[in-house]
Amino acid sequence: MAIILNIETATTNCSVAIAKNGETLAIKEDYSQGFSHAERLHTYIDEVLKESKINAKSLDAIAVSNGPGSYTGLRIGVSAAKGLCFAVNKPLISVSTLRSLSYQVSISDGYIIPMLDARRMEVYSAIFDASHIQIRETQAQILDENSFIEYLNKGIVYFIGTGVEKTKDIIKHKNAVFIENKLPSANEMSALSYNKYKIDDTENVAYFEPYYLKDFVAIKPNN
Repeated sequence: MAIILNIETATTNCSVAIAKNGETLAIKEDYSQGFSHAERLHTYIDEVLKESKINAKSLDAIAVSNGPGSYTGLRIGVSAAKGLCFAVNKPLISVSTLRSLSYQVSISDGYIIPMLDARRMEVYSAIFDASHIQIRETQAQILDENSFIEYLNKGIVYFIGTGVEKTKDIIKHKNAVFIENKLPSANEMSALSYNKYKIDDTENVAYFEPYYLKDFVAIKPNN
């Protein structure tokens, strides 16, 4: 038996779930448009532990979404996960944000492209087949009308994530399906983190860093 705490903070969704053997027991998330991680993450962790009647010391592992995504969001999630690992002496598991997001789409044929909004006309994306096998690595790319054309010409392509809003205005291909208003969630992490736990695929807690994909660039606020 494995009880794992899953933390997802790569986007505006501050999401925490407790799972037993890959099945979510309790979940708490803020599916909003604003970042609330600093204020709510530790509260959500306490709430899912209480709801599932599980003590933190009884956890078998802590899992965290490892990006790509918001620099600040990822830092908050990873810092919290590391702190818990050290406090209760449990292993750390990292789960790909885009892989987890792809599991919100269930299809029998075609392709799944989870994408997260980056700056301007750029997105972070990866490509999965209908069995959720990754067939193209994660990339930061600037969108144009020919983006993903190789896959669109082969079959139906399902786009999901925060990058959908601007992608649907650029890609007009008949095989493009846009799934709107979906964010990465700790719920889909449950099965993925359990699979990693079973094969002892864990991280070095002291040295683990999120997968930012690009360097952080501070933007000066408008006066």
